[in-house]
Amino acid sequence: MAAVSRTDLLAWLNDLLQLNYTKIEQCGTGAAYCQIMDSIYGDVPMSRVKMNAKHEYEFVANFKVLQNIFKAKKIDKPIPIEKLVKCKMQDNLEFLQWAKRFWDSNYGGQGYDPVARRKGAPTDTPATIAPLSGPRSTSGLGATGRSGGKTPISGHRAGSTQPNEAVQNLQAQLREMSTHMEGLEKERDFYFAKLRDIEILVQQQVEAQEAAGQQDDSLKEIQKILYSTEDGFEVPENAVPAEEEETF
Repeated sequence: MAAVSRTDLLAWLNDLLQLNYTKIEQCGTGAAYCQIMDSIYGDVPMSRVKMNAKHEYEFVANFKVLQNIFKAKKIDKPIPIEKLVKCKMQDNLEFLQWAKRFWDSNYGGQGYDPVARRKGAPTDTPATIAPLSGPRSTSGLGATGRSGGKTPISGHRAGSTQPNEAVQNLQAQLREMSTHMEGLEKERDFYFAKLRDIEILVQQQVEAQEAAGQQDDSLKEIQKILYSTEDGFEVPENAVPAEEEETF
């Protein structure tokens, strides 16, 4: 089966879900994928899907909903969340092409009201990941951002209004960045706490089995995953080392 073009995919997606997407990258929020599944099955918890997600942690939450759908419907298709949430065109193009093929094979032709299913939730999704400011930021900074830091005391435009707009836009960006950072920190702490609980539970099981003269290779593999690192990652100096150095 020939791959569907980007233009045709966007036209199909916008028609099916009553969206106004202009780029494949916008699918990286995960919301559209969730609603494609809802158009097939009709039982996706759309109230948990943030259609106008703007930050990566919101994208991840949407993909968690999608993962649950796949698990419940026994859909044997890996979801490369880490790639998709970066809102890169190629990764999302490939996944959307798969979603279209899956829809063609499983949609029963029943009527579907996408706006009603998402209860009229806004769908103004950005085409890039986690913008720091809205469209208004270009109006103030566009006029003053390249002025070289000069203050237009007697300039040819409305003297004090432009600097004030620039300050307001910078303050808005700062507030947006702070909110984004708080969300990322909460997301980090949430998953770290879960990993820590798993680590403690696995360690307790390993110690209990060693005391009984037994060994479970699967627990060792879990520990290996927990303590492994990636290129460019440095273990903090105060971190508790793993029992076996080769697991780092």
